[in-house]
Amino acid sequence: MNCIECDCLVVGSGLAGLSAAGRLAAGGMRTVVVTKREASESNTNYAQGGVSCVTLPEDSFDRHVADTLDAGAGLCDEAVVRAIVEAGPARMDELRAAGVSFDIGPDGRPDLGREGGHTMRRVLHAGDITGREIERALVADARRRSPALSIMEFAHAIDLVTVPAAGGRRACVGAYVLDARTGEILAVRASHTVLATGGAGKVYLYTCNPDVATAGGIAMAWRAGADVRNMEFFQFHPTCLFHPEAKNFLVSEAVRGEGAELVDGNAVPFMSRYDRRGALAPRDIVARAIDHEMKTRGLPCMYLDIRHKGEAFLRGRFPNIYAELRKWGVDMARDLVPVVPAAHYCCGGVAAGVDGRTNVRGLYAVGETANTGLHGANRLASNSLLEAAVCGAKCADWILANPGGGGPRDASIAPWRHGSAVPSDELVVVNHNWDEVRTCMWDYVGIVRTDKRLERALRRIDNLRREIRQYYFDYFVTSDVLELRNIADAAWLIVRSALARKESRGLHYSLDYPDRLPEARDTVIPGFSPPQTAQS
Repeated sequence: MNCIECDCLVVGSGLAGLSAAGRLAAGGMRTVVVTKREASESNTNYAQGGVSCVTLPEDSFDRHVADTLDAGAGLCDEAVVRAIVEAGPARMDELRAAGVSFDIGPDGRPDLGREGGHTMRRVLHAGDITGREIERALVADARRRSPALSIMEFAHAIDLVTVPAAGGRRACVGAYVLDARTGEILAVRASHTVLATGGAGKVYLYTCNPDVATAGGIAMAWRAGADVRNMEFFQFHPTCLFHPEAKNFLVSEAVRGEGAELVDGNAVPFMSRYDRRGALAPRDIVARAIDHEMKTRGLPCMYLDIRHKGEAFLRGRFPNIYAELRKWGVDMARDLVPVVPAAHYCCGGVAAGVDGRTNVRGLYAVGETANTGLHGANRLASNSLLEAAVCGAKCADWILANPGGGGPRDASIAPWRHGSAVPSDELVVVNHNWDEVRTCMWDYVGIVRTDKRLERALRRIDNLRREIRQYYFDYFVTSDVLELRNIADAAWLIVRSALARKESRGLHYSLDYPDRLPEARDTVIPGFSPPQTAQS
């Protein structure tokens, strides 16, 4: 088995992963980034709105912290929130230095957007394709750092490799990786492994996430013994385009920030009945309101109305969204825009500090893969890219300051064992199980939940995980099988977490427990033990 040696392995090539990788390579660490598609294909690449950051003197860290705590419904870690918010401006300067170009207003100051839950305009953006601009700049910056930093594209991490460590802990020494183009399985051995694989939107049938969002980092970390926290809090974005042929197109919250109202088919606004902030209430409130309106009225969707802004403004502020909607026959300057909620962001994840450290030595989680305590029970809009930028950098800084704090350098990785596995001739089983997991999650573990639905989901997912595990051992691994295995494990973690929370808080709303408990507590699922390290 081919084994690649490096100091640091980074799994994922979005903002969090490339922020860490670039910093590690600049600090003299031999760094390998593995990513299962092209380097630019990440959740970051699809982010429209922008990065929330205190930029102007009329704003303040205290105000940004307060908005984040309010959106998080009592479950945020205030010290974590403050640390990330206060580190934001310096990281934005570093992104600019790396080549990111944020929009500037006519007065020469940053052109800031406003989104739901924010009491100020504080969202830095690059038109309505902010993520694409960040990804472009960081991929280019990473390639300039070769050979200290190398990017392996179409390389799919299978599982982490761990060994015993002091105090009964585990230590991570790298990962097994599938070369998706050749089918070869190799190993990457590293003292420090950073998981930055993004979120888990593909766990649900309807999502605005790209196809790569299959919870790989969360599932691998849990299988390797890392604790997972608050997985029940899955954010449904309120405004995904409703169209029978459109695939996963998100209509950014920035559209509401510029004055769009949520209305019914007769253009009558309804959000004021649910929250005094109207269409700019936090996402959990807006998504539940839309869901309630659709179900009580028997309607397939609700609508965004921003026609009063006019074509010139909309083409200038939202060129990508305007063009995409026109492609589907909707002119946002003249038509109501049909929208529905869709799975968007996993607020839970691998329990990690602001510096990415987990309970497994040498293993780190950053970005959407991690749960740091920033988002609490509901993420404030555009805090995700902020967290990715800050925590990716802080993770790298900790590793550079503590190079001996990872897994043992002399640990070897056993060759991959195929056992009695053979090439698959039953891919239909994979496709069927893929659809069944996602449909089950959408039907029973959605915006509004009950214990009965959750228990039904748990039984079905338990059965599916057994089938998938058997398939995984019977046949050679492929990217499709690995993604199926990961979404099934993530689905199980979400359902188990949801069943453990006997209240309604933030993104978790239960008809059985409609009230919020007086004390906010995290839901923690301990890492799986013993960890799996090879197919056989």
